[in-house]
Amino acid sequence: MSIAIGDTLPDATLLRMTDTGPEHLTLDDRTKGRTVVMVGLPGPFSDTCTDAHIPSLIRARAALGENGVDEVICFAVIDPFVMKAWAETTGASEGGITMLADSAGELTKALGLDFDAPVVGFYGRTIRHSMLVEDGIVRILRFEDSHGVCELTAGDAMVEAITELRAS
Repeated sequence: MSIAIGDTLPDATLLRMTDTGPEHLTLDDRTKGRTVVMVGLPGPFSDTCTDAHIPSLIRARAALGENGVDEVICFAVIDPFVMKAWAETTGASEGGITMLADSAGELTKALGLDFDAPVVGFYGRTIRHSMLVEDGIVRILRFEDSHGVCELTAGDAMVEAITELRAS
Protein backbone atom coordinates (compact mmCIF):
# COMPACT_ATOMS: atom_id res chain seq x y z
CA MET A 1 0.00 0.00 0.00
CA SER A 2 1.34 3.44 -0.84
CA ILE A 3 1.19 6.74 0.97
CA ALA A 4 -2.06 8.68 0.54
CA ILE A 5 -3.42 12.17 1.10
CA GLY A 6 -3.96 12.71 4.83
CA ASP A 7 -1.23 10.26 5.84
CA THR A 8 1.72 11.21 8.01
CA LEU A 9 5.05 10.78 6.28
CA PRO A 10 7.18 7.99 7.71
CA ASP A 11 10.45 9.14 9.20
CA ALA A 12 13.48 8.15 7.19
CA THR A 13 17.12 9.14 6.93
CA LEU A 14 18.26 10.76 3.71
CA LEU A 15 21.78 11.78 2.73
CA ARG A 16 23.27 14.97 1.39
CA MET A 17 26.88 15.30 0.27
CA THR A 18 28.75 18.19 1.88
CA ASP A 19 32.34 19.39 1.68
CA THR A 20 33.11 17.25 4.74
CA GLY A 21 31.31 14.11 3.54
CA PRO A 22 27.82 12.65 3.71
CA GLU A 23 25.37 14.36 6.05
CA HIS A 24 22.47 12.33 7.48
CA LEU A 25 19.15 14.18 7.59
CA THR A 26 15.90 12.89 9.00
CA LEU A 27 12.72 13.54 7.10
CA ASP A 28 10.98 14.42 10.34
CA ASP A 29 13.48 17.25 10.94
CA ARG A 30 12.93 18.56 7.39
CA THR A 31 9.12 18.56 7.59
CA LYS A 32 8.15 19.23 11.23
CA GLY A 33 6.41 22.60 11.46
CA ARG A 34 7.18 23.34 7.81
CA THR A 35 5.55 23.24 4.39
CA VAL A 36 7.61 21.17 1.98
CA VAL A 37 7.21 19.93 -1.57
CA MET A 38 8.70 16.45 -1.87
CA VAL A 39 9.51 15.11 -5.33
CA GLY A 40 10.59 11.52 -5.85
CA LEU A 41 12.37 10.80 -9.12
CA PRO A 42 13.39 7.45 -10.61
CA GLY A 43 16.61 8.27 -12.43
CA PRO A 44 19.16 10.99 -11.81
CA PHE A 45 20.74 11.96 -15.13
CA SER A 46 17.96 10.21 -17.07
CA ASP A 47 16.33 12.25 -19.84
CA THR A 48 12.95 13.06 -18.29
CA CYS A 49 14.30 13.71 -14.81
CA THR A 50 17.14 15.91 -16.03
CA ASP A 51 15.64 17.66 -19.04
CA ALA A 52 12.07 18.16 -17.80
CA HIS A 53 11.52 17.58 -14.10
CA ILE A 54 14.41 19.41 -12.45
CA PRO A 55 14.06 22.46 -14.76
CA SER A 56 10.32 22.60 -13.97
CA LEU A 57 11.07 22.70 -10.24
CA ILE A 58 13.68 25.43 -10.67
CA ARG A 59 11.27 27.53 -12.76
CA ALA A 60 8.48 27.09 -10.18
CA ARG A 61 10.60 27.58 -7.05
CA ALA A 62 9.74 31.27 -6.53
CA ALA A 63 6.01 30.67 -7.09
CA LEU A 64 6.10 27.75 -4.66
CA GLY A 65 7.70 30.01 -2.07
CA GLU A 66 5.00 32.62 -2.66
CA ASN A 67 2.49 29.84 -1.90
CA GLY A 68 4.05 29.12 1.49
CA VAL A 69 6.49 26.35 0.55
CA ASP A 70 9.57 26.49 2.79
CA GLU A 71 11.62 23.92 0.89
CA VAL A 72 11.53 21.81 -2.25
CA ILE A 73 13.19 18.44 -1.70
CA CYS A 74 14.01 16.17 -4.60
CA PHE A 75 15.04 12.62 -3.73
CA ALA A 76 15.99 9.45 -5.55
CA VAL A 77 17.25 5.97 -4.72
CA ILE A 78 20.90 6.61 -5.49
CA ASP A 79 24.02 7.59 -3.57
CA PRO A 80 24.68 11.15 -2.32
CA PHE A 81 27.67 11.55 -4.64
CA VAL A 82 25.42 11.19 -7.69
CA MET A 83 22.80 13.54 -6.20
CA LYS A 84 25.46 16.19 -5.59
CA ALA A 85 26.80 15.88 -9.13
CA TRP A 86 23.28 15.99 -10.52
CA ALA A 87 22.47 19.11 -8.48
CA GLU A 88 25.61 20.80 -9.78
CA THR A 89 25.08 19.92 -13.44
CA THR A 90 21.39 20.89 -13.50
CA GLY A 91 21.69 24.02 -11.36
CA ALA A 92 19.20 22.57 -8.88
CA SER A 93 21.08 23.74 -5.80
CA GLU A 94 21.45 27.28 -7.13
CA GLY A 95 17.78 27.11 -8.12
CA GLY A 96 16.71 26.46 -4.53
CA ILE A 97 16.09 22.71 -4.78
CA THR A 98 17.41 20.45 -2.01
CA MET A 99 18.78 17.24 -3.55
CA LEU A 100 18.83 14.25 -1.19
CA ALA A 101 19.74 10.61 -1.62
CA ASP A 102 17.51 7.80 -0.41
CA SER A 103 20.51 5.51 -0.74
CA ALA A 104 19.02 2.36 0.76
CA GLY A 105 15.52 3.10 -0.54
CA GLU A 106 14.32 3.43 3.06
CA LEU A 107 11.93 6.28 2.35
CA THR A 108 10.83 4.94 -1.03
CA LYS A 109 9.93 1.55 0.48
CA ALA A 110 8.21 3.11 3.51
CA LEU A 111 6.09 5.21 1.13
CA GLY A 112 5.24 2.09 -0.91
CA LEU A 113 6.51 3.79 -4.05
CA ASP A 114 9.30 1.50 -5.21
CA PHE A 115 9.43 -0.17 -8.60
CA ASP A 116 11.78 -2.14 -10.83
CA ALA A 117 12.42 -1.59 -14.52
CA PRO A 118 15.14 -4.12 -15.39
CA VAL A 119 15.16 -3.15 -19.06
CA VAL A 120 16.79 0.18 -18.09
CA GLY A 121 18.66 -1.11 -15.04
CA PHE A 122 16.33 0.36 -12.41
CA TYR A 123 15.83 -1.71 -9.26
CA GLY A 124 14.08 -0.44 -6.14
CA ARG A 125 13.69 3.01 -7.70
CA THR A 126 11.13 5.66 -6.79
CA ILE A 127 7.93 6.08 -8.79
CA ARG A 128 7.84 9.64 -10.16
CA HIS A 129 5.65 11.61 -7.79
CA SER A 130 5.28 14.95 -6.06
CA MET A 131 3.57 15.86 -2.82
CA LEU A 132 2.84 18.83 -0.65
CA VAL A 133 3.58 18.06 2.97
CA GLU A 134 2.45 20.34 5.80
CA ASP A 135 3.92 19.56 9.23
CA GLY A 136 4.51 15.97 8.14
CA ILE A 137 1.00 15.42 6.71
CA VAL A 138 0.50 14.76 2.98
CA ARG A 139 -1.93 17.36 1.58
CA ILE A 140 -1.37 16.87 -2.17
CA LEU A 141 -0.08 13.72 -3.86
CA ARG A 142 0.39 13.31 -7.60
CA PHE A 143 1.71 10.52 -9.81
CA GLU A 144 2.39 10.33 -13.52
CA ASP A 145 0.27 7.93 -15.54
CA SER A 146 3.25 6.56 -17.46
CA HIS A 147 7.04 6.45 -17.32
CA GLY A 148 9.03 9.14 -19.07
CA VAL A 149 6.36 11.80 -18.53
CA CYS A 150 6.58 14.91 -16.36
CA GLU A 151 3.26 16.72 -16.38
CA LEU A 152 1.18 16.14 -13.23
CA THR A 153 4.31 16.15 -11.05
CA ALA A 154 6.04 19.15 -12.63
CA GLY A 155 6.75 22.30 -10.65
CA ASP A 156 4.05 24.43 -12.30
CA ALA A 157 1.48 21.65 -11.80
CA MET A 158 2.27 21.70 -8.07
CA VAL A 159 1.85 25.48 -7.95
CA GLU A 160 -1.56 25.07 -9.60
CA ALA A 161 -2.55 22.26 -7.21
CA ILE A 162 -1.53 24.34 -4.17
CA THR A 163 -3.51 27.32 -5.48
CA GLU A 164 -6.58 25.09 -5.90
CA LEU A 165 -6.13 23.61 -2.41
CA ARG A 166 -5.86 27.04 -0.79
CA ALA A 167 -8.95 28.26 -2.69
CA SER A 168 -11.13 25.37 -1.49
